[in-house]
Amino acid sequence: MTTLFDRLRDGAAEDWHAYFAHPFVDGLAHGTLPEAAFRHYLVQDYLFLIHFARAYGLAVVKADDLAAMRAATATLDALINHEMKLHVDFAAGWGISPEEMEQAPEAPECMAYTRYVLDRGLAGDVLDLKVALAPCVVGYREIAQAIAARPDYVADGNPYAPWVAMYAGAEYAAVADAAVAELDRLAAARLTEARLPALTRTFAEACRLEAGFWEMGWQAGQGDKPPRFWSKLFRKRG
Repeated sequence: MTTLFDRLRDGAAEDWHAYFAHPFVDGLAHGTLPEAAFRHYLVQDYLFLIHFARAYGLAVVKADDLAAMRAATATLDALINHEMKLHVDFAAGWGISPEEMEQAPEAPECMAYTRYVLDRGLAGDVLDLKVALAPCVVGYREIAQAIAARPDYVADGNPYAPWVAMYAGAEYAAVADAAVAELDRLAAARLTEARLPALTRTFAEACRLEAGFWEMGWQAGQGDKPPRFWSKLFRKRG
């Protein structure tokens, strides 16, 4: 069965690939990602989760039936009371405290993606919002499982192997599966073929912003090297 997520990913193949195959991902797979890059990513990802919790709060407001309200509420509860605690515990292993993350300035790339998601939710309906969220919620599962299956994946001695295991594991897979199913449930009531191109553009934009989030972390580990990724990413839109 082809899901709405499958159709969106296929329709935004180029932007999905830029996100899925970013050098940051290769660094996670090989264990070669500079520590500074991962530490910067961890701090910004915590701030990212705060805004994603707000997005799921908006999903409750935008929902037009109890099933959608319950789904959004369950995810909001999981984000605030479970995933953010896991993130704090994980960051502690890298010597990063909750106070350090909460007080860190928000990077432009974090602002760009999280505010885009909120904008799509405010301007559109709950399906627009969930499509904008999907590259993150489902994409992390897809990326982590692909890393774990790579023949060049270095698990032994890889400081990023716990990150891969967390997002490739069964617990997070259930979260991703629920998000895919929720997209299909919403699509059954709201999707038309005429609407699909706009949703695909939203998905593609979210993938570009996710790739930009990787790039933010990547550049933090590159010293004084000038960034090249954004100009390439947006060249086709210039």
